[in-house]
Amino acid sequence: MRYISSRGNYPEIGISEAITTGMVPRGGLFLPENIPEMNFSFLLHTNDYREIGYRVLEPYFCHGEKHFTEEELRSSLEVAYRSTNFDTPEIAPVTVLSNNIGILELWHGPTAAFKDMALQILPHWLVIAKKKLNQKTVTIILVATSGDTGKAALEGFKNIPGTEIYVFFPDEGVSLVQKLQMLTTEGVNTRVIAVEGNFDDCQTMVKEIFANQDFKSKLATRQYKLSSANSINWGRLAPQIVYYVWGYVQLIRKLGLGIGHEIDVVVPTGNFGNILAAYYAKRMGLPIRRLICASNQNNVLTDFLRTGVYDRQRPFYKTYSPSMDILISSNLERFLAEVTKHNFLKIQNWYMELQQQGRFKVDSTTLAAIREVMSGYWTSEVQTLETIREVYHKENYLLDPHTAVAYHGLKQYWEDEEKKVPTLICSTASPFKFNGAIYQALFESEPPADEFAAIERIVEYTHLEPHRAVKTLQGKVVLHRDHIQPSEGLSYLEKKLFSKKHIRLKKPSHS
Repeated sequence: MRYISSRGNYPEIGISEAITTGMVPRGGLFLPENIPEMNFSFLLHTNDYREIGYRVLEPYFCHGEKHFTEEELRSSLEVAYRSTNFDTPEIAPVTVLSNNIGILELWHGPTAAFKDMALQILPHWLVIAKKKLNQKTVTIILVATSGDTGKAALEGFKNIPGTEIYVFFPDEGVSLVQKLQMLTTEGVNTRVIAVEGNFDDCQTMVKEIFANQDFKSKLATRQYKLSSANSINWGRLAPQIVYYVWGYVQLIRKLGLGIGHEIDVVVPTGNFGNILAAYYAKRMGLPIRRLICASNQNNVLTDFLRTGVYDRQRPFYKTYSPSMDILISSNLERFLAEVTKHNFLKIQNWYMELQQQGRFKVDSTTLAAIREVMSGYWTSEVQTLETIREVYHKENYLLDPHTAVAYHGLKQYWEDEEKKVPTLICSTASPFKFNGAIYQALFESEPPADEFAAIERIVEYTHLEPHRAVKTLQGKVVLHRDHIQPSEGLSYLEKKLFSKKHIRLKKPSHS
């Protein structure tokens, strides 16, 4: 398997280089040269997450230049998805609600968010890939986060030898729990930086740093190399394909149906990586009839899926579902590369227009190809709270705001779709990461200023146990206090990496 640039502007590379490089240096994202088709009949004989992971990932990782061996892939899966990392042996359990709706709970990892599903394994892959490429450099992991990726990446890369990780987050654009999770992170190789702006400001800043050849040359002279833990890195995206295969078989079995029965999949979507993983699963042969892309009030993707016009020049809203407060969805570029059958000239032109004019419009053929597989819906703030309240009282199940957006998106889809099939909803975070919204939904009043007081009231009302990552947060010491403007990202890194006082991490011990 080789990996190519979404814009056709970089030589083909192997899996190890794709993981260590992260983003195409000349702009664009790496994607597999082809999507392997699979016979999913093996699901009849296994119910082990790690085994399913191996079968799904083997075509992407164990072939081509500097590929992984079977032992390397299997051992990394064993280490990442062990019982000490997740609070359930199922790793990602499926809870079935009425109307054949399955909630795929992806938040049982160490940070209570779906990003753990990939970021518990990516650091191990990076270590393997660097050895295969004989890289002696220290890898500088740059992360822009809308809330959950940051803590998951910090937890995954904390004290990993040969790495340093810098996480940039919008200071006022995450929940208090998300912020505290990041700011209290320990580890000798971690830095967390608040940015005055929104997630798009953080993401644009990181992309510009990746594209700065002068900065990368300076890094090289000091034996540093940039990489990413965002889903712009194929090593972050690939593990997400696995949990759709896993979720499919769990739902089918719980409903007493056979392998091969079609389902729909609903994904709350911001940066487009999570739903793109579902698209890859569908292309590999998983019986997914339709993908439903659910957005919050920042509904740039809903408009695009309906009109073919992607226009980021619009108001930006801070919502109850902050991980989706995004107007520049990076992984849409990979999706467009796939649905245009790798028409790199189209991708280049569209993304040049987006950069220069803030918008682009795809042609009718491309829009038709998109509509064959995906529909888009969006949910207002009022509807988000109403959905949390409604589902709790009807199903005795507590949704987080992002999953509520997905649930409401499904309701809208069913108004348009006559034939219903079993549906898998991607649940991306524990509700206890967004206590302000949950409190307002359940009690229809403003939450107390003390978020932990809100948690206590929610627990009393629901009798649910908060995720361990939230329970252990109160009283932790804030260790990271750096704060910058979006324009200061490059100078900040230069100061930290090139100053005489900076001590470069070499071989710390694992936590």
